[in-house]
Amino acid sequence: MHPTILTTLGDPNGLGPELVCRWLATKPGLEERLVLIGPESALLHHARRLNLEPCWRKGLEDRSTGLTLLEPEGLGDFTPRPGEFHASGGLAAGLSLDLACDLLLSGRADALVTCPLNKAGLQAAGFDFPGHTEFLAQRAGLGPHDVCMHLCGPTLRVSLVTTHPPLRDVPALVTKEKVLHCLRLTAGFVRALGLPGSVAVCGLNPHAGESGRIGDEESTVIEPAIAQARAEGLDVAGPFPADTVFHRAWKGDFPAVLAMYHDQGLGPLKLVHFGESVNVTLGLPFVRTSVDHGTGYDLVGRDCANMGSFLAALDLARRLSRPAR
Repeated sequence: MHPTILTTLGDPNGLGPELVCRWLATKPGLEERLVLIGPESALLHHARRLNLEPCWRKGLEDRSTGLTLLEPEGLGDFTPRPGEFHASGGLAAGLSLDLACDLLLSGRADALVTCPLNKAGLQAAGFDFPGHTEFLAQRAGLGPHDVCMHLCGPTLRVSLVTTHPPLRDVPALVTKEKVLHCLRLTAGFVRALGLPGSVAVCGLNPHAGESGRIGDEESTVIEPAIAQARAEGLDVAGPFPADTVFHRAWKGDFPAVLAMYHDQGLGPLKLVHFGESVNVTLGLPFVRTSVDHGTGYDLVGRDCANMGSFLAALDLARRLSRPAR
């Protein structure tokens, strides 16, 4: 059977519906069933603007390949406000994500591609989550420490031990258990992609602690996690100084890097892959990929936003979901 891939429109007032319609205007061939989830009015706004005939079916009864639209209950009278922040956009994003989770967790879908939402809008609509990752983890019965944020580019691939805490809180959050868990997930991810080589691990401190002269987290936390991972048969290496390991990964020495905190890992990745990388949530019981950018309200309707990340997110979801079928 062909996989079923869900695509939530995110905040319908942001770039999501525009990116989908610009993609549909290229008349892509679909070998899977792709299900768009969100208000139809937002898609129709951009379809009319682009002289695109609506090409989606409605409902899930038809199991054949092609394009389907599901509109969550309560969004039938949604009024698009393209390029504007509004709580109705957060409500639409939350209801769409909720419906996607229902389908994924009931086994009726295989993968999820998420277009960007606005965290403030999501919370204003009553969904008390910082963003997609926490929403999906809780719906899957997981805690925030059970999942790992990963950014996948064509050459660099980076996982994060911590995501968005203040920098002053990071050392206490870098624990042996969290590093080990992220190593397990990252090693499994690169295996799924068929990539050879060791997952490289960053040190927390400059020069990876320089043998304890600049902090001891490497010797007390990171190195024990690496040793345990190796004992489990995982191919991992480090800890390496963060100022050189990404250059080595860029050259092809490592298929992925595990960074200790957000800017340590994503600064190098976005330098070389901005607009073409994919946000992947590792540890969920289903495939989830996402664009690497936000709602881009200031770009909506101008048809100048980069399509690369959306296309890459869709392609990666296809790649990861097909082997399971």
